[in-house]
Amino acid sequence: MHEIICPHCGKAFKIDEAGYADILKQVRDGDFEKQLHERLELAERDKRNAVELAQAKAAGELQKAAAAKDGEIQELKAKLEAGDVARKLAVSEALSAVERERDALANALEKAKQDKQAAEELAEARHVGELQRGAAAKDAEIQELKARLDAIEVAKKLAIAEAVSTVEKERDQLKSGLERTELEKQLAEKSLKDKYETQIKDRDDAIERLRDMKARLSTKMVGETLEQHCETEFNRIRSMAFPRAYFEKDNDARTGSKGDYIFRDTDEAGTEIVSIMFEMKNENDRTATKNKNEDFLKELDKDRTEKGCEYAVLVSLLEPDNELYNAGIVDVFHRYPKMYVVRPQFFLPIITLLRNAAMNSLKYKSELALVRAQNIDITKFETELETFKAAFGRNYDLAHGHFQKAIAEIDKSIDHLQKTKDALMGTDRNLRLANDKAQDVTIKKLTRGNPTMAAKFAELKKPGLFDAE
Repeated sequence: MHEIICPHCGKAFKIDEAGYADILKQVRDGDFEKQLHERLELAERDKRNAVELAQAKAAGELQKAAAAKDGEIQELKAKLEAGDVARKLAVSEALSAVERERDALANALEKAKQDKQAAEELAEARHVGELQRGAAAKDAEIQELKARLDAIEVAKKLAIAEAVSTVEKERDQLKSGLERTELEKQLAEKSLKDKYETQIKDRDDAIERLRDMKARLSTKMVGETLEQHCETEFNRIRSMAFPRAYFEKDNDARTGSKGDYIFRDTDEAGTEIVSIMFEMKNENDRTATKNKNEDFLKELDKDRTEKGCEYAVLVSLLEPDNELYNAGIVDVFHRYPKMYVVRPQFFLPIITLLRNAAMNSLKYKSELALVRAQNIDITKFETELETFKAAFGRNYDLAHGHFQKAIAEIDKSIDHLQKTKDALMGTDRNLRLANDKAQDVTIKKLTRGNPTMAAKFAELKKPGLFDAE
């Protein structure tokens, strides 16, 4: 609130900020318009004076510039006249120098012609001498080249004769070598033929001995002899070919049946390479009737499955006249998987073949076992990863909800603070305007146009008015 004293009645009264500001505005606007009008008139007078001064100054500078140009033109004319005289003198001197140089060049040209003629005569004489010397040198070089050509022809004939002799020697050597190779071939063919004839004869003798032995043995003796034969043959090479192999009779009859022999071989790490169930059958195992190999395949497959063997092999002397079984190793996969029928002479070869084949696949078996173990680890890892992802997702959802709530609260706080800030800024702006208006208020402005108030303030300024106090 502001307290104002009336200049007419001397009564004091109070007004609010708005009223006080309105009074100040009225006082200031009138004074401002008057001052602005006075300043515009003063500025207009200053402008006219400046224009007149600039015009006078420009006229004086133009006169000075014209006088300077006239002096410069006179000076250039004088220099031009002096230049014409100097140019004429220079032309005269240049012509004299050119004429002297022309005479000197003419004399030098005449002398050069004389020197050239003398030099040409001397050069011609020298050239004739050089041609004569060159011709002699060419003749000598031609004679030398002819001699070299004759020597080359002689050397060529000698080289041809020597090459022909060498080729004839090589031809004779190849011919004798070919004859020797042909003879060696014939001898090798004869030796190979004799070797195979001997092997065939030995095999025929062995077959005959076996047939004779079977004919002279009883049923029990023939069966035991075949098993003993196979076991003896295997033990003979066990230490060299199968040092870690297991080859024993199958004595486990808990399932109701059993095979004759089980073969298992392992590597250094104990991993099984191959396993074979063996069954030995001969012609005299059934005395009443003659059996076939197929009669024992089903039981052999059952024994192989119950004892966990990979392969099954029937070592048989049955059907001695059957060309299929007499030809060698017979694969009966069309009846039962991984099953073979062999004669006793192929007992060891079938073990070797199956074991070598298994050795080739052992690497893949090991890799397969490793892959399976890795798959188990990967499955376990994926399960743990899914569990972790589910737990992480739940925690993320909870954290995200709390985060969104916090963001909403922060936004509300920001809105509230922004409103508070705007209110404070408005208050500050009003206070600044009020302060500017208060600072702009003076006694002179308040009493302008108000002689009563001016007289009152003048009395207050008289000296000694408040001395008694």
